[in-house]
Amino acid sequence: MVYVSTSDRVEAERIARVLLDERLVACVNIVDSVFSLFHWEGKVESGKECLLVMKSRSDLFVVLEERVRALHSYDVPEIIAVPIVLGSMAYFDWMRSVLKR
Repeated sequence: MVYVSTSDRVEAERIARVLLDERLVACVNIVDSVFSLFHWEGKVESGKECLLVMKSRSDLFVVLEERVRALHSYDVPEIIAVPIVLGSMAYFDWMRSVLKR
């Protein structure tokens, strides 16, 4: 699972659609209106963002990361992968059927 925060819903949907079209992700949940606090250029900043929760495979991460960097408006976008420990085999079968081989 890969988490990416974006500046707004428009950017979130644009990135999600490209990654879906390229079959780098099987599914993207967009969590609208998360409030973020973070260090940036020596100050603590805050802002409203969207969070993408994307399901993919670990072997696609490098390409997925490159595409997100190319599509994203931030200088340093959050691109964080975490392992899926357990899940429905039917869901995993579906993911395998739609992701890039």
